[in-house]
Amino acid sequence: MKANDQGLNTGKISPTRAIFVASIGNALEWFDLIIFGFLSVVISKQFFPETDPTTSLMLTFATFGIAFVMRPLGGIYIGIFADKKGRIKALTLAAGLMMLGTGMIALMPTYHDIGIIATIGIVLARLIQGFSAGGEFASATAFLAEQSKARRGFFASWQIASQGLTTLLASGAGVMLTTMMAPEDLESWGWRLPFFFGMLIGPVALYIRYKVPETEEFVEAETTETPLRDTLRSQRRPLIIAIGATVLGTVSTFAVLYVPTFAVREYGIAAQSAFTATLATGIVQMILAPVVGHLGDKWGRHNIMIAAAVGMLLLIAPLYMWLAAVPTGTTLILVQIIFGVLLTGYFACQPAFLSDLFPVQTRTTGMSIGYNFAVTLFGGFAPFIITVLINTTGSKLSPALYIMFAAVVSLIALVSSRKTVQSFRRAEAAAR
Repeated sequence: MKANDQGLNTGKISPTRAIFVASIGNALEWFDLIIFGFLSVVISKQFFPETDPTTSLMLTFATFGIAFVMRPLGGIYIGIFADKKGRIKALTLAAGLMMLGTGMIALMPTYHDIGIIATIGIVLARLIQGFSAGGEFASATAFLAEQSKARRGFFASWQIASQGLTTLLASGAGVMLTTMMAPEDLESWGWRLPFFFGMLIGPVALYIRYKVPETEEFVEAETTETPLRDTLRSQRRPLIIAIGATVLGTVSTFAVLYVPTFAVREYGIAAQSAFTATLATGIVQMILAPVVGHLGDKWGRHNIMIAAAVGMLLLIAPLYMWLAAVPTGTTLILVQIIFGVLLTGYFACQPAFLSDLFPVQTRTTGMSIGYNFAVTLFGGFAPFIITVLINTTGSKLSPALYIMFAAVVSLIALVSSRKTVQSFRRAEAAAR
């Protein structure tokens, strides 16, 4: 059945409007998900009151990771929904679920107030957030990538630019809270403020649902009633490549988000400096991502991703060694900026690269499965894994070693993907 036979909201939308709407919605979605990690030290005291601070923090990181257990399930369900009913309806569903989970965290009484029910409530809220985020990446990426086949890399890169905006918002919130509030106020009620801000995703979702038309590429496509079966039967190789190529992007992203806690706990750097360093990374990602996406359309996103992955493999250990040797706020900011450039060089091309692996009929389903399985296995528990590695080995270079491992995995996937991507492009050209 043709997608345009389903009574979808069709029409034209300007490129600027498409980018703006998708980016704001995506930024708020990811802000709601990751602000939990930024405030992990405070939240650990409110919902995991263990006598050992390290145990309490590790339980909080485990809860941070639990959200990612739900991501494959959410990705499959919302991905199928997007390929059958449209990108706009899927984005609206994801945003509504995220608002629910975020609202639960914002309003949840603490362990001191209601005991273990508070802990269970926080875990449930994170599961809902994880389910929502599972479908967000692929739905937003498909919506952006399908705005223009010729400029797929540029449009899809705004997925990453909006995540840079997320880092900017989350780290900015961290800076404001740690500098403008007394510690006792932050721990008492101030930590809830960013979650109330994140609930603004609700009005954005309503605007998207009723004002934004479906993508022309999806409307003109012949839909399938079995996108999951089709993906698993005929697109297993693209799925494996998608998982492998996503490993470096997700590990690097969550390593960046982990830096505030890592720098404060391991090097004694002030929380304000740590948040400022992450703020700098967000600025780099937000500004540089569209540039990298544009260059990917001209020079080949595959080539840019390989160059960035090699750069991370070679430079990440020296950067962390420099930070260990000179553990100051200035060093941390410079390390974050350099790492932010390398990360953006890889990550900004990744959405369009993943889009190239799958046809429009199964694009969101395929991307959702590949992306979310990689994020769950390698990214969601990255802070927890790194904390365990540091405590087990005693080495503060553990984050760098984990990123190097991810770079090797993704390089193998990229090298093996050339024929798959070329075959898809030939098939797409023939269909046109």
